[in-house]
Amino acid sequence: MSQPVLEETRNLSLSADEVLKLRADFPVLRQQVYGKPLVYLDNAATTQKPQVVIDRITDYYSHENGTVRRGVYKLSEQSTLAFDESRRKVARLLNAPSAAEVIFTRGTTEAINLVASSYGRAFIGAGDEIIVSAIEHHANIVPWQQLCLEKGAILKVIPVNDDGELIQDAYEALLSERTRLVAIGHVSNALGTINPVKAMIEKAHAVGAVVLVDGAQSTPHMQVDVQELDCDFFAFSGHKLYGPTGIGVLYGKMKQLEAMPPYQCGGDMIHSVSFEKTVFAKPPAKFEAGTPAIAEVIALGSAIDYLQAIGLGRIGAYEHELLQYATERISEIPEVRLIGTANEKAGILSFTIKGAHPHDIGTILDREGIAVRAGHHCAQPVMERFHVPATARASFSFYNTREDVDALIRAIHVVIQLFS
Repeated sequence: MSQPVLEETRNLSLSADEVLKLRADFPVLRQQVYGKPLVYLDNAATTQKPQVVIDRITDYYSHENGTVRRGVYKLSEQSTLAFDESRRKVARLLNAPSAAEVIFTRGTTEAINLVASSYGRAFIGAGDEIIVSAIEHHANIVPWQQLCLEKGAILKVIPVNDDGELIQDAYEALLSERTRLVAIGHVSNALGTINPVKAMIEKAHAVGAVVLVDGAQSTPHMQVDVQELDCDFFAFSGHKLYGPTGIGVLYGKMKQLEAMPPYQCGGDMIHSVSFEKTVFAKPPAKFEAGTPAIAEVIALGSAIDYLQAIGLGRIGAYEHELLQYATERISEIPEVRLIGTANEKAGILSFTIKGAHPHDIGTILDREGIAVRAGHHCAQPVMERFHVPATARASFSFYNTREDVDALIRAIHVVIQLFS
């Protein structure tokens, strides 16, 4: 396995040779699909796992498996130390003021639902307003929609222009003294648009609203600083960050977490229990009822170590170069329509091909060894806005290469020939 070098010792971007060395860390990329080398371009859905993460899970179950925080025996102590260190790694990744502000969840979806259920039910009432954007993942729409139905609150939507950029003048017009919460994605999973969340947070705070940022698509591709953003809540998923499935993170400002009631109740989230009264533990334990996903949390820490050794700034710079190359290549094909052409984008290309349904595109590309996503990407309002039933979506990682892009372009021409 290659040994990444710390970011400060290198130039900003990754070289082609470095990318090839890093690809060797991912065993799944060595295989063939239908007799052709696998080109994995569905990284917005989930990323592949480096051997170090796979090994960490195996090592934990082989040598350390014991419940955390509850045992005085050696295995439990080892597990607890590794578990707590992963929480500190997440805090450093996000530049959170305290590891106590890091809550482990099953993923971004559960993190958002935690805030909607806990903060929302406690602090949002009839006539209050919640703002989301027109390009959100369903996980950042439906919980707020249901909360509004329950509480009699009002859901407002920031419109998006033809390039896939949120219309900031319209956003400012939606903000009012009744705005209680703004929930926005850092990066659109369907379009790749990077939203100006820092400026949007500042405007929301000016009217007294709190802000949740869905960072599922940003955390793996850029350096996130929750203190600089000044967001109240920030959520991301481990499996999109080259870590295991079933683990995610909610960062919350301590003043918000302390004021919120528990999301779930059970073991390990209490200070004391009697039949007369229960006293809850302080955050983060207050929001982590039951036995946690111990192996997944520990392996997430290994994924963070791996990425930080490469450097998220270098990863983002390389992926931006790859996106530019892919955009240039695909824009040369007249039969292809790009959906989402924002000036600020992450490594996502959503597209349609004249005469071909996106599901057919995905199937044909698969036969050519190309793995892309085809569908509405859990963003049906986006599809409606751009008048398409679905799109094919290629999404990039630092382990992708220009040769992967070239293979995608060749496969697109196969689709065009079949439907011409």
